[in-house]
Amino acid sequence: MSTSKSPARKYHHGGLRAELVAQGLRLVEESGADAVSLREVARAAGVSATAVYRHFPDKRALMTALAVEGTARLTAAQDAAAAGETNRKAAFDATGRAYVRFALANPGLFRLIFTYPGIALADPTRDATVSTLHANALEAAGGDPDAARLVAIRAWAIVHGLAMLMLDGRLPRDPALVDAAIDSAAVAAKPC
Repeated sequence: MSTSKSPARKYHHGGLRAELVAQGLRLVEESGADAVSLREVARAAGVSATAVYRHFPDKRALMTALAVEGTARLTAAQDAAAAGETNRKAAFDATGRAYVRFALANPGLFRLIFTYPGIALADPTRDATVSTLHANALEAAGGDPDAARLVAIRAWAIVHGLAMLMLDGRLPRDPALVDAAIDSAAVAAKPC
């Protein structure tokens, strides 16, 4: 009779996929996306490696699921930040600040969302985030779709660049700097 204990299962019947995603997200934050393997996720979830394959046929499928969940969390953070604002400009700025703060709070997941090989930026799972960006940009551009495209590119470039500079230690992780750098009036200005 064995006295060793197997890891307690942390999921309910039918919830293994969600548990695998949760463990994958935890491992991404602890070790980075490149260090995550199907075997390690199985071990963390307390199941056999073969159990993972019922939900994810390969690492790419697992990493895509993690990126999809990350994108949903980023969108939720941006939506929550915008919900508390009273006007569209303030809401647009709040989504930008939420983007940077999400990156700083979830560096491994943020990098996975935007840098994992094989996850295209045009992935339809990003529609909610992209739709929010474009809707806000269209309003900031006064309804002009061509100008809105430029506003969206400027806004994304600013928040993504700021997030990466802070994550890479090139700029301090300073909330006041985030607030000062994000201003939708600047991205909506017409070029000279």
